[in-house]
Amino acid sequence: MRVMVIVKASPGSEAGEMPSEELMLAMGQFNEDLVKAGLMEAGDGLKPSREGWRVRFEGKERSLIKGPFAETNELIAGYWVWNVASMEEALDWVQKCPNPMENEVSDIEIRPFFEMDDFAEQDTGGELGKHEEELRSAIAVQKSNVTSYLFFAGRCEEALSFYQKHLGAVLSSSSRFSECPDPLPPELLEEGFDNKIMHCEFKIGDTTFFASDGCSSAEKPGGFGLSIALNTEEDVRRIFGALASEGEIVMPLGKTFFSPLFGQVKDPFGVQWMVLIAADAAVE
Repeated sequence: MRVMVIVKASPGSEAGEMPSEELMLAMGQFNEDLVKAGLMEAGDGLKPSREGWRVRFEGKERSLIKGPFAETNELIAGYWVWNVASMEEALDWVQKCPNPMENEVSDIEIRPFFEMDDFAEQDTGGELGKHEEELRSAIAVQKSNVTSYLFFAGRCEEALSFYQKHLGAVLSSSSRFSECPDPLPPELLEEGFDNKIMHCEFKIGDTTFFASDGCSSAEKPGGFGLSIALNTEEDVRRIFGALASEGEIVMPLGKTFFSPLFGQVKDPFGVQWMVLIAADAAVE
């Protein structure tokens, strides 16, 4: 279940008092523990209400109200979004949280999110749920990270040197097939490619590129693909399936040493895609 964990405002937070270094460190450790446990989806602090606005709705009329707002105990100073097994688990974690207001009395409120199942009586035909799923899928793609992936058929190092010399390319990481922690199928790699570049990342200006020698020199250098990193297994399988529906699966989805779920597919237009769960995504 997904819950919002709400840090209520206090006189100190509304006055703009900043947390001490000690509290910042403690909260940082608490957040790290949440991430390691796979619970945290989001979390942020909010500035005092004097920097906010309210929009009041009265029939068709709209009026703007500038903060600050007087009801301090009803205001929010920060929040997390957690994905927990139960409300009991959420309560256990909140009790481990450092006091967010240090020397003041403070409250943290936990509220579960509505799920579409809660609206079964209102969505008898399932259309509302379908529309919500379409919106969720659209948001997932909007938040994804798409990167150009270049293949050089054994000439990757040569290409990198060329780009460094003439375009100011900056190499950030590189690994070779011989360094792969998982054994490769013997038929996959061309003989003599053990020391070729399996994967590298470099920037030209503000743009990041991925590149590889590929597994063979048979293809002409200059081929490219696109890499799309998503946050959930559901999104990876959905997008991979869509690309493959009229295309060609190059590498079925599966676990790799660099991603919980990764696959390669050629879409109906001949563009090769690498679809994966982002390395920093919290996987259930």
